[in-house]
Amino acid sequence: MIDLHSHTTESDGTYSPRELVEAAVAEGLEALAVTDHDSFNGYELARPIAAEAGLNLICGIELSTKVRRGHRKTVHLLGYFLEGEPCGDLVDWLRELQSTRRDRNRRLADKLQSMGMAVTLEEVEALGRSMAGRPHFARILVSKGYVANYREAFDRYLDESASAYVDREEPTLEEAIGRLRASGGISSLAHPVRLNLSDREEEERLVATLAGQGLTAIEAHHSDHGPEDTARYLDLAGKYGLKVTGGSDFHGENKPGVRLGVGPGHLDIPMRVLEDLRG
Repeated sequence: MIDLHSHTTESDGTYSPRELVEAAVAEGLEALAVTDHDSFNGYELARPIAAEAGLNLICGIELSTKVRRGHRKTVHLLGYFLEGEPCGDLVDWLRELQSTRRDRNRRLADKLQSMGMAVTLEEVEALGRSMAGRPHFARILVSKGYVANYREAFDRYLDESASAYVDREEPTLEEAIGRLRASGGISSLAHPVRLNLSDREEEERLVATLAGQGLTAIEAHHSDHGPEDTARYLDLAGKYGLKVTGGSDFHGENKPGVRLGVGPGHLDIPMRVLEDLRG
């Protein structure tokens, strides 16, 4: 069993890199990918710990993108580096993305304050550091009693359709796919069910377009996917020549119902998924 989608405290997870590796070993995972948002810091910190524990650790990342310029909805793209480290150009580009993240966070704090909530950029960054994001805002909102839980924080204030949402400048999917490929990485469309495209023909057209732009894989196995979703994405992968990835999208206490390796309980991703990616 493997897990190719997990997060540490270096982005929006609650497990340190060491705790994540220890949890993976305890779960009996054969391989684990650290896919923090816009950062390789969690992977770098976890690498020596995983080597000592004998865990096959995969260098990964999760990028926030837009389907096209001016589009509001964020689409997540996973990147994996199966043969060596990413090149320096990608790391420099990530620093640029991190600056747009901080600008968005400043505007989001201002928006929440204008709505009567005492949330400051400084306290959010104390939680998330350079990778502070909306999950850290959610934790502040819960801790101060403005909402009852993490889900309510997003539903009322932080989701793209919620009252306090502010947009962030993000690269297009095509640009991010190209950046990963130029750096020696492969790309996978993360949790496609979250695209919320009820029109299956529209969903397929997007997958076909991305395949034409160089997308490597699709995350068919995910905690949010039911059996019908997984079957649909496996079918699309076969139809458009894409490989398949899968993972729990583990965030620790930020997603308490999701367990490393098995997600809400139904995941069992075999080693052959990783072998096919490398093939």
